[in-house]
Amino acid sequence: MVMLNKFKQTQEQWGGSSEVIDHWLETRQSLIVEYCKLAALRPSTAKESLSTLPTPQELQVFCQHLVDYISEGHFKIYDMVIDKWHATGFEATDEINQTYAQIVLTTEPLLNFTDRYADVAEDDDLDTFDEDLSVIGEIIEARFEVEDGLIQLIANSLAVPPGA
Repeated sequence: MVMLNKFKQTQEQWGGSSEVIDHWLETRQSLIVEYCKLAALRPSTAKESLSTLPTPQELQVFCQHLVDYISEGHFKIYDMVIDKWHATGFEATDEINQTYAQIVLTTEPLLNFTDRYADVAEDDDLDTFDEDLSVIGEIIEARFEVEDGLIQLIANSLAVPPGA
């Protein structure tokens, strides 16, 4: 899976460079694992369309990981980075702010998915689930790519003190 391979590359490149980045990557890994579990239940071809749908509990676990990941990014990771910057006298650049704004754009569709699937019942109609899961996978992947750019900017900013 492309998402997992890209994660491994990001982890190899940035893992251990900062506790903030390590924490972010651990949270991301947890989300990827849950996504892969759901995706593994899906048919690999159209002929297998009668495959098993995830249980309400499996959907709830994934949705909770997705909400946790989004929350971590918005309310913990970014705040940790800002605090570290303030401690060193660094200010976020326009590039950092624009990159973060791109991440924010992915939040609403991800939360819409969790709103739709977090509390489904066994007998709920999940006709569009395959398509919805695929779209969410693409959005998550796009978010990770932008986050990787932000990780690069953060790592660079933390490595070079202002005025150096």
